[in-house]
Amino acid sequence: MKEGESVNSYFGRTLKVAKNMKACGENMKENIITAKILRSMTAKFNYVVCSIKESNNMDIMTIDELQSSLLVHEQRMLLTLEEEQVMQVMTDDKSGRGRSRG
Repeated sequence: MKEGESVNSYFGRTLKVAKNMKACGENMKENIITAKILRSMTAKFNYVVCSIKESNNMDIMTIDELQSSLLVHEQRMLLTLEEEQVMQVMTDDKSGRGRSRG
């Protein structure tokens, strides 16, 4: 996964490669693909990957289940980032840092 890449974009690229490998005769079982996806997530997903591995049976977890779980976590990360930005703007406004004095 590339830094800043969305979960949906990454899954699209990964599943395209897996489909091409299957077309060439490679045996790509779903649990192998999910394991490879989890191994290649960026560092900001480390705690999510650990949580998913500990709370699920990775031998039977589907790609769709994994994608859904990662999307939920990605949305929470984005909301948290937006909330932090709003709080920073509010703090700057209160202290007068966001305004020009002239």
